[in-house]
Amino acid sequence: MYSHLPATLLHLLLVLPSLGPNGAVSALPSLNFSGVSIPSLWNGDRRDAGWSSLFPHAASSHGFRVKRGSSASGSSSFEYDQNGTSFLWVIQDTYEGQSFFDRFGFYSDLDPTHYVNSSTAFSSGLAYVTNDNKVIMKGDNTTWLPQGTDRSSVRVSSYAQYNTGLFILDVDRAPWGCGVWPAFWTLGGGTWPYTGEIDIVEGVHDNQHNQVTWHTGENCSLTPSANFTGTVVQTNGQDNLDCYGNSNNNAGCGITEWSRASYGPTFDAQGGGVFAMKWDDEGIAVWSFYRAAVPADVVSGQPDPSGWPEPVAALDPAGCDPITNFVNHSIVFDITFCGDWAGNSYATSGCPGTCAERLMDPSNFVNASWIINSLKVYKKQIISGRVSGAISQLSSPSLSVLLGSTLLFAGLSLLGLVL
Repeated sequence: MYSHLPATLLHLLLVLPSLGPNGAVSALPSLNFSGVSIPSLWNGDRRDAGWSSLFPHAASSHGFRVKRGSSASGSSSFEYDQNGTSFLWVIQDTYEGQSFFDRFGFYSDLDPTHYVNSSTAFSSGLAYVTNDNKVIMKGDNTTWLPQGTDRSSVRVSSYAQYNTGLFILDVDRAPWGCGVWPAFWTLGGGTWPYTGEIDIVEGVHDNQHNQVTWHTGENCSLTPSANFTGTVVQTNGQDNLDCYGNSNNNAGCGITEWSRASYGPTFDAQGGGVFAMKWDDEGIAVWSFYRAAVPADVVSGQPDPSGWPEPVAALDPAGCDPITNFVNHSIVFDITFCGDWAGNSYATSGCPGTCAERLMDPSNFVNASWIINSLKVYKKQIISGRVSGAISQLSSPSLSVLLGSTLLFAGLSLLGLVL
């Protein structure tokens, strides 16, 4: 009975006051009208004078959160950065199943551990994918060695490089044991440590607490007052706040998690879990979740870190620029035996004998395995855009219902008031 044109014009008239000088819309939270999910064109500061005044039931039932939100259909979640710009975390890369090793190179240079190349790793059963798509990487646990011989193991690095992102690793098991030093980390391209290193999962021996560490060039330090639940690592009673990789025996700046379920036998006994790292211009933060505590948004593939608890570790930009100090990072998995950390700390670890003696017996390394379900890397997708872009996000049915019902009635009401 009524043309859609007046409602369309009214919609645009309502939107124009919210535009910036360049015609940009600063945020697009979602609303639901009669089951149709649409993006709102009002920014957070205008929400009370905008949609909520016209449609109080819609506003009250879905709400507007300043730092995060979700679409009415629950299909996605959005956050706001420190500048008030809204964004989503959308999938960039997925590493899992049969194609996992296609996207990683095998490191086989000299090291205290005998890292093997890809052909040796696959032929000797140190790297493979199971029929149910579990990715396995392990140290040799079948070969007896003469004392002084390095045990074979695996180290892989992603071909892709990253400069920010949300990294979510889901594992059933992570390596541990006396003489074992595993890590899941990222490493910058170029000269170490000036392009940075981020150790997301790392530990030695039978430790039960994961350690997160950053190694950088000069002028980067850990801010102990930042919001995180872990404990700053110390050397000789002093907090390791200087992240410079070439100082303090390459210790970097580190934080130890408080949870016993973050590393070692307790983590594996819980069925593994998820490690997550968020890296953007607001800093670098790390979380760990044992299996029963993994957030639902992670399970659904729609991660929303703003709704998670405080991170276990965080590097604040006030002390370290997360963009300039960390450049072109590849993702690395490894299992080291003895080496600088596990070897040098062995005598005080409570483990039997010496690390060199430990390496001889393969049965000592039955727990030195990664069992990986997936590694997913998400990137920020800015939601803000111009009006034309915002309207184009609506499907034709959604636009028809929107303009033919809800906004039409709102338009008539407003026109009645004006006339």
